[in-house]
Amino acid sequence: MNKILVAYDGGEPSRRALETAAELAGALGAMVSVVSVVPARAGRAPMDPWDDSSIHASQLLEAKKILLERGIEPELIEPVGDPAKTIERIADEGGFDTIVLGSRGLGTVERVLQGSVSEHVATHSGATVVIAH
Repeated sequence: MNKILVAYDGGEPSRRALETAAELAGALGAMVSVVSVVPARAGRAPMDPWDDSSIHASQLLEAKKILLERGIEPELIEPVGDPAKTIERIADEGGFDTIVLGSRGLGTVERVLQGSVSEHVATHSGATVVIAH
């Protein structure tokens, strides 16, 4: 593990993912990048006004602070797009060998209706995927 991409949205599952990524990076001397994807949705209003760029920028600064306290200087990435596909694309294009994500613990019905970013990334990415519970 040389390059770790951690998905962060400020929620408890992503905090666990951030802690896991920090532990791995500390033990292995790996570089860490944090991604917070601003979701783009089709239709008249492609972006949720409660899930805009400023919220994601704030989340990234929070993640950076947490990692800096552990002696890790992260790269911050704030793209717009479908979260699962965007995380996969960034990992592939950036040469990340590890992706760390949190799991919201969705049940079967919720996964079908909402989709699970962690499940999609785990089954479609070429990188090693760690899902923090």
